[in-house]
Amino acid sequence: MSSRPIRFFHRGAVVEVDGAATTRTVLDWLREDARCTGTKEGCNEGDCGACTVVIGELPGAAQAGSPEIVGGLRLTTANACIQFLPTLDGKALFTVEDLKADSLHPVQQAMVECDGSQCGFCTPGFVMSLWATYQHHGARGTRPSRQQLADELSGNLCRCTGYRPILDAGERMFELPAAPLDTAPARAALESLRSEQTFRYAAAGAELVAPKTLEAFAAERLARPEARILAGSTDIGLWVNKMFRELPALLYIGNVDALKRVEARDGVLSIGAAASLEDGWRALVARWPTLADVWLRFAGVPLRHAGTMGGNVANGSPIGDSPPVLMALAATLVLRRGERVRRLPLADYYTGYMQSRLEPGEFVQAIEVPLADPAKVRAYKISKRFDCDISALCAGFAIALDGGAVATARFAFGGMAATVKRATATEAAVLGQPWTEATLLAAQQALATDFAPLSDMRASAAYRLQVAQNLLRRLWLETRAEAPLAPAATSVWARATTAVS
Repeated sequence: MSSRPIRFFHRGAVVEVDGAATTRTVLDWLREDARCTGTKEGCNEGDCGACTVVIGELPGAAQAGSPEIVGGLRLTTANACIQFLPTLDGKALFTVEDLKADSLHPVQQAMVECDGSQCGFCTPGFVMSLWATYQHHGARGTRPSRQQLADELSGNLCRCTGYRPILDAGERMFELPAAPLDTAPARAALESLRSEQTFRYAAAGAELVAPKTLEAFAAERLARPEARILAGSTDIGLWVNKMFRELPALLYIGNVDALKRVEARDGVLSIGAAASLEDGWRALVARWPTLADVWLRFAGVPLRHAGTMGGNVANGSPIGDSPPVLMALAATLVLRRGERVRRLPLADYYTGYMQSRLEPGEFVQAIEVPLADPAKVRAYKISKRFDCDISALCAGFAIALDGGAVATARFAFGGMAATVKRATATEAAVLGQPWTEATLLAAQQALATDFAPLSDMRASAAYRLQVAQNLLRRLWLETRAEAPLAPAATSVWARATTAVS
């Protein structure tokens, strides 16, 4: 199949783009080509949220029942600065220019009334995040709590006016005359663009291939093992914007509905490799509510909408937040190469820094987490900034007691070594022992033999080791048999939920 133009819905009509680089960002296209300059460039690395836009798409079977569906469209926020333009094919793009018609949208009016803007540079990003929240809750007939609004805005970092006026605006927008989105024009346009054929786009010697079926994706991956798999571009986007890397062959996984499925079956929770971080974490927290803090602090909402849990696991980063938690949950990876499928425990997947046991032409198809495990689960993230920051270290713990003694223990850490890995000596120090403070002290000593962390810009080696040992104590305080700490005593999320209820 030959290359064809990128086609998507924008400003009330279908737009066709040809000749743009495969790695041209949505932000650059908006500002330089479409001349829609309301969307701003701040960090250009998916961090600050100044470039937040909303992407609409026809939900597939994998998204049925998603809370982001509004009038037949799934609306999700995204950072335009790291989204490659070809990934918009068959979708709708909404920007701040879409909001104002004859009068200000309730979101904009609320920002004005509540003095939620100062210099105004970051305001369009805030407005688009609030607009998505407004549409999601409006479609369900609900209103978000103040804490939920804070979570929705976690990916918008500028706070010229402080947090309070912007949260005030988030509450005020629901009190103004309603302005629901008419999704009919966008839906009709996307229906006209719908195709089950593999999308191929080529420009300037580079190519992006976007299959629609699992079988087609597996065949393309086998035929082109040198191609870089692209999901939410939350990593790859920075390679282009900050490192100026050339990416001549991209294989886009985001159109494969079968790889977006998140479902419980045969005693496991299966998370497809193309399922968004938001969908994957939402499913984990539904089963293990104690993971809520790490979910909400993993990244800003736009990044969780774009990025995938499969990508977070597959890329081998030693500071990814998903692998320590999944490792503690005894997750297994489903790996596919052509028609062949094999399973590998996540704990055995990494072989070195950014290296794995993936064979040429092979890819992660799904992550499987056993559901019957009786262990108590905890996860802790340590970072300089509370929201939307890279971890200095992240820990995942699963521990089961039998008569006061430790029956099973899985302790995994990220940020402590060249790879995410389990603390096997620490686990051995507690297995079969009474879960007492003496056992905890032995575990803390053993941790120093499991890891020799490095010092870098995020934390020193000594700090990492001490904090990791302290997190073991926190685990003990929360799971000990006598007088365990209640979730509200240690969890910001649980404390806020308790206050709201």
